[in-house]
Order: sequence, then C-alpha cells, then structure tokens
Amino acid sequence: MFKYYKSYVPYLFLIPAGLILLVFFFIPFFQTIILSFQDYSTSIYHPTYVGLQNYIKLMQAPIFYKVLFNTFVYLFIAVPILAIIPLFLAILINQKMRGMTLYKILIYLPVIVSIVVAAIAFKWLYAEQGILNYVIGSLGFAPIGWLTDTRFALISVIVVTIWKGIGYYMMIYLAALMSVPKELYEACDIDGATPLKKHLTVTIPHIMPTIALVSTISAISAMKVFAEIYVMTKGGPLSSSKTIVYYIYERAFENLDLGYASAMAVVLLIIVMIFSLINLMFFEKNKYQI
Repeated sequence: MFKYYKSYVPYLFLIPAGLILLVFFFIPFFQTIILSFQDYSTSIYHPTYVGLQNYIKLMQAPIFYKVLFNTFVYLFIAVPILAIIPLFLAILINQKMRGMTLYKILIYLPVIVSIVVAAIAFKWLYAEQGILNYVIGSLGFAPIGWLTDTRFALISVIVVTIWKGIGYYMMIYLAALMSVPKELYEACDIDGATPLKKHLTVTIPHIMPTIALVSTISAISAMKVFAEIYVMTKGGPLSSSKTIVYYIYERAFENLDLGYASAMAVVLLIIVMIFSLINLMFFEKNKYQI
C-alpha cells in the first residue's frame, strides 16, 4: 500500500504549480477565446454572440495590418541584435582578465532597472530639448523628433528594448559558455586556429541550443512589447510605433471592445505558437528525433 502511494508523491508536488497555471493561464486562455466570439461594442454587461464576426472585422481593418507590420519590424530589428551582441559580450567577458566582475555588473545593471523608469529616462533623452538633440545641435545639425517623427519613433523605442535586454541575454550565454569543454579550445590553440575560427568551430556549435533559446525568448518578448510604447509614444505619431499588444490594450481598456481585442489576442497567440514551432523545427529538430 505504501509503495503504491509512493508512486503518486511526485505528482503531489506538481499540484501548486498546476493550480497557478490553471488560475493565471488556462482559465484566462479559454475565457479569451470565448470573449473573441462576442460583441461588447453595444453593452459591456450584456454581450451578444457574433461568431467569427470579430475575426472577419479584424482581417478587414487596415490598422490591424499596420500594427502587425510594426510588430514584425520590431521583431526583425531587435531579435538579431539581442541574439548576437550579448553573445559577443559574453565571449569577451568570459576571458580571465582583471575587472571582469565590474564589467558584468555594469552591463547587467539595465536589467534590474524598471522598464517604466528606463522608458521615462529615454523619453527625456529623446526630448526636443534633450541631451541627444543638444549633441546633434552642437555638431551643426538640425534637431530630430525622435518620438514625434514617424521615421524615428519605432526605432527609438526599439533602442530601449535592446538596451534593457542585452545584459539579461549575456548572462544566459555566460552560463552556457561554462559548459564548453576547455580541452577543445586547447586543441584549437595547438592547431594554430585564430580566435574567430575557434569560436566558430567550438563555441557556437556547443551553445546552439542556447542561441535558439535566446532567439525564441527575445522574439516572444519583442512581439509582446507594451510598457516602452505606453510610456514613450502611446503608439504615435500616426500609429507609427503602435504594436499589436498596445493595440489590444487600446481596444480593450480604452474603447471597451473586449471581443475585438480578444480576437487580436488569439491571433497573437497563433503567431507566437508559429514562431515556437519554427524554433523546434530548425534549431532543435535533432533533439526530438527517436
């Protein structure tokens, strides 16, 4: 009897995590799907069932494609930088040199800064009379509307995301670099390999799963970006910096159109799942082969 009971003990430890997932993930997940089939535009308390009407309305709205385009621009600019620069920094900091602990702290410092605080600081930096325009003006150039010009608003927000995330992903790479066998580096030194060739043939193949992890996490984070845009631009000017998550917030909490916003949330979920499947297919396909 005790032996029979003992086999169920590991599952008892999963109950707290399962309850948290149930309350904060699965229930909101299925509720969002249900909300996406309802119309709240006429009454917030008495919605009407409209079937796929919210999805049809979504596919016919030009603003949806605009925010989707902005989201993918955010994705394709931020993710490669957040996957490459932290790796380069991690390789440099992984060397045995004096002062490396200080460098690690300085690079990781933006991670512990609140994203709201960082966004406010950069908003002042980007201001018309801010430090950046002061430096540009002292060089004889005209001031730039970093957050008021449609050409620069989205890029200016992306810079904040990159500045905030470099230290975090660098620490992930540092942890992965510790697992690379030192004997392989010694063999490369004996063969006379250059530092570049050493990292291309030894480091990158060994930490490829970590590179895939960083790429996936940064891609999902880029697609869910909200705080930077809310604090710095409110999606403007002319929706040039508005991403899909901010648009979901705008429709749900400013326009109280919960059904339409829920339909967008479901579409975002599908897009994120597609990116996750791409990661499994191209980066980790050998890991799941039998």
